Amino acid sequence: MSNDEYYMRLAIEEAKKAEQIGEVPIGAVIVQNGRVIARAHNLRETEQRAIAHAEILAIDEACRVTGSWRLEGATLYVTLEPCAMCAGAIVLSRIERVVFGAFDPKGGCAGTLMNLLQESRFNHQAEVANGVLADECGSLLSQFFRRLREQKRNVGESANENPAD
Repeated sequence: MSNDEYYMRLAIEEAKKAEQIGEVPIGAVIVQNGRVIARAHNLRETEQRAIAHAEILAIDEACRVTGSWRLEGATLYVTLEPCAMCAGAIVLSRIERVVFGAFDPKGGCAGTLMNLLQESRFNHQAEVANGVLADECGSLLSQFFRRLREQKRNVGESANENPAD
C-alpha cells in the first residue's frame, strides 16, 4: 500500500464518522513531515455552518497544531474533490499537495469544473493527485445519498397513508 492509500484510508475513516452522525461522508487528513497533524469530517448539518467542510475544519486544526497559518510542506488527503471554498483555503494556507479520492462533477475545483489549486495567477499552487481509492470514496457517497433518497421516499409514502381509510 502506498503512502497516499494509507493516508486516504485515514480520511475514509473520518468520512465514516461523518456518515454515522448523518453528515455527508467526507473526511480529510493533513500530513506534515510524515505525521498526521489534523483529521476532520463534514459537520455542516451538525453545526449548521456552511463552512464546516472537512477540509476547512482540518486546515483550522492544522493551523492550531503548528501555530502557523502557513502549512508549507503539508499534504491534504480528502475523500471528495475540494469545492471552490475549500480550494481557496488550501491555496491561502500554502498546502503543498492535495490528494483526493472521488471526483465531484457538480462542484469540484481541483480539475473537474476548474482547477483553482493550480491557477498560475495565484501566488501559490498545490500539486494535485486525484483518484486515490476513488471507488471506495465514491461508493461511500453514492450509498449515503441512495439511503437518503429512500428515507425521503418512505417518509412521503407514510405521509400519504390515511389511517381513517
